[in-house]
Amino acid sequence: MARYMLVLKYDEAVAMATPPDPAIFEEMGRFNTAMVDAGVLLAGEGLAPSSQGAVVTFPDSGGDGTTVSDGPFTEARELIGGFWILKVDSLDEAVSWARKAPFRAGERIEVRRVTEAEDFEGIAPESVLEQEKELRERAEQQHGG
Repeated sequence: MARYMLVLKYDEAVAMATPPDPAIFEEMGRFNTAMVDAGVLLAGEGLAPSSQGAVVTFPDSGGDGTTVSDGPFTEARELIGGFWILKVDSLDEAVSWARKAPFRAGERIEVRRVTEAEDFEGIAPESVLEQEKELRERAEQQHGG
């Protein structure tokens, strides 16, 4: 099994101009319930509008430091509106779940596999991989996972 992230992408300006039909919340509840019932949903959250966020930009090499820009992110054509993390057998299964999401025209779901430490074996130093494993175990214990 592998973990996949489903990332909802949308045009925030269009979404703000036409609020969602209240029925979408019931449809979303059914969609999330189906994933929980199937035992595939590990996490899922919606995100607040970009006006409530910030962007931290790192300097080019030799730069003086990071900059922070408050939202909204008007220059972005597409923003992330939410996400789910699923544990499924394949990309095809993750895509199958994404196809069932109750979204409006123009919204998209990007499906990406979440990397695991094994993906970096032979690339990252073994000490770093061991530290990553320990940190994941500690975080899981802290959050009751």
